[in-house]
Amino acid sequence: MISEWVLYLLLSYDGKRTYVGVTTDVERRLAQHNGGRPGGAKATRGGRPWTVLRSRGGFPDRSTAQSAEARLKQLNGDQRVGFFD
Repeated sequence: MISEWVLYLLLSYDGKRTYVGVTTDVERRLAQHNGGRPGGAKATRGGRPWTVLRSRGGFPDRSTAQSAEARLKQLNGDQRVGFFD
C-alpha cells in the first residue's frame, strides 16, 4: 500500500527561490533535490542545499496532490508560504 501523498514547499539556501512538489516520502525527495540521491528536479540543481519550508499531507492519491500542486505553483513565494497556514 502506498503512503499518503504530501505537498511540499522547498526554500533555496539563499532564501530567494521556492520549489513546489508532491511525494509520498519527503525526506527521500529532499535528498534527491539536494543531489544526495539520483532523481532530483532540474529546477533544483541551483539553489542547493534546499530545505523543507512547509508540507501538508493527507492527500489520498497522486491526482489530488497534483491538483493542489498546480494551484500552489500559480502563487508567488510569499503567497506559497501562506497557502500552508
